[in-house]
Amino acid sequence: MPQDIATKHVRFSGRLLIVGFGSIGQGVLPLLLRHIDMPKENISILTADERGNKVAAKLGVREEILPLTQENYREVLTARLGKGDFLLNLSVEVSSVALIQLCRELGVLYLDTCVEPWAGGYTDLSLSPSQRSNYALRESALALQTDDTAPTAVVAHGANPGLVSHFVKQALLNLAAVTGLDTDMPADRAGWAKLAQTLGVKVIHIAERDTQVANRPKAVGEFVNTWSIDGFVGEGCQPAELGWGTHEKALPPDGATHEFGSGAAIYLNRPGASTRVRTWTPNEGPFHGFLITHNEAISIADYFTLIENGAAAYRPTVHYAYHPCDDAVLSVHELAGKNWEMQERQRLMEDEIVSGIDELGVLLMGHAKGAYWYGSQLSIEQARALCPYNNATSLQVTAAVLAGVIWAMENPRRGVVEADGIDHARVLEITTPYLGTMAGAYSDWTPLVKRGELFAEDVDAADPWQFKNFRVV
Repeated sequence: MPQDIATKHVRFSGRLLIVGFGSIGQGVLPLLLRHIDMPKENISILTADERGNKVAAKLGVREEILPLTQENYREVLTARLGKGDFLLNLSVEVSSVALIQLCRELGVLYLDTCVEPWAGGYTDLSLSPSQRSNYALRESALALQTDDTAPTAVVAHGANPGLVSHFVKQALLNLAAVTGLDTDMPADRAGWAKLAQTLGVKVIHIAERDTQVANRPKAVGEFVNTWSIDGFVGEGCQPAELGWGTHEKALPPDGATHEFGSGAAIYLNRPGASTRVRTWTPNEGPFHGFLITHNEAISIADYFTLIENGAAAYRPTVHYAYHPCDDAVLSVHELAGKNWEMQERQRLMEDEIVSGIDELGVLLMGHAKGAYWYGSQLSIEQARALCPYNNATSLQVTAAVLAGVIWAMENPRRGVVEADGIDHARVLEITTPYLGTMAGAYSDWTPLVKRGELFAEDVDAADPWQFKNFRVV
């Protein structure tokens, strides 16, 4: 085993409870055992079903099947956690805010990969689109930022949201170096925002293309994906959301602002899984991605906002542009045709994957170099060689979960913190050995390349970085 994937990064003497043991829980457990110096008997799993039984048994970690609900979560967790312990929340349909509040009361460290509501929160039609948005969920978590010496709670730290926030910072440093901008590492949020403004970054895509292919094609009435199907469908049915840049001239026709919070983002009155945008990655070139709502689209835009005289003077437009594996695209097409009613059968692609990569990075645009993509190109073969119970998509997530857990253990009294507020160099040090090729690529691509050749389109050739030039109905 290479030394960089055998290092014990931190020693931890408390208990670690994993809540939820689906694809990400199963994939992260061997990484936790490999890189955290703690007794195996101090790790336990609490999950809602039997999907991970074989993995837990093989790795010798105690698993208990007991779903958390609004009625039982306090009693269940209080009996299993105490001061100095760690709650790793990898569940769905369990309120992140409720768990963070309880962990603060108990003196317990915490990490999740997205801000989850209780069951039904994503599609509760008694709520307005704004109220069931990721923007609203994020604001509810940030409302707990009342004490920056409280037990650390790392919010939304998987691959995306999470790892991509660190990619953005490294990409900015790379751009500064190649354009000859003499700059030190920014020391704070305002410094990072000023760097992005000085470089002229107008738009940031989280641009991802998953090309993994299985030897068993999707069947009619089946939803197939390379990672959590419940998670993907849940966020896909939320409103499309994006961080809203100061260079944008007008809201899209179905766009709306929020009447509360930071004001860093807008939403569209349509599901993210029904909205496509043009984007670009080095291997794939140009493609259409789904504008799926994600915490990082809002947190990155917010983090890189410069305020002058009480108003935003600079902010980039930020959003996810995701092309999942081809079977998942077919699954979403079928799901939409059934009016967003989930198929009766679901299948997580595992051993049947025979080839492909997950190309996940950040595409920074509008600067002097045009477009710059920076991120991970990880193949299924590399993922399987690096860590068991992972594919290319899941390993990008589980490596980032590992890094977030280690950072929290090293910084146990930081209160509620998002990925954007974490030391990006430390996270990349831990994750890079698991990310395949870390690539940076420049391009002269814009969303207007070859637009309007077949039919005239309403685009602004003078400013190709406006959101209306990205949008595909």
